[in-house]
Amino acid sequence: EAGAPGRRGERERCEEGPVERGPGAAFHMFVLMEDLLDKLKLLSYEEEALRRHNMRPLSRHYFALPTNPGEQFFMFCTLAAWLITKAGRPFEQPQECDDPNAVISNVLSELRSF
Repeated sequence: EAGAPGRRGERERCEEGPVERGPGAAFHMFVLMEDLLDKLKLLSYEEEALRRHNMRPLSRHYFALPTNPGEQFFMFCTLAAWLITKAGRPFEQPQECDDPNAVISNVLSELRSF
């Protein structure tokens, strides 16, 4: 029984606050980025998305480390537009000078329609 003395139920755990994460949690974002890159390679993103826009391939930790937020945002938007188009929906490629809020709004709107 969850409420029995000496046992920690879900309710008690929620009241205590967030559960502490293990020492490997700091590296979880790096693992996610490597998985993302593997999946993009399977979809031939280098040939189909990057060459079309004359962009360099992503490093294994490109989105895991905040290096150049403007460049990273534009790369994210470029990949999102390419993936939406690859899924069979027409989607206009965002430009670097576009309003970031409008771009994200358009991406989210298109994803909701899926």
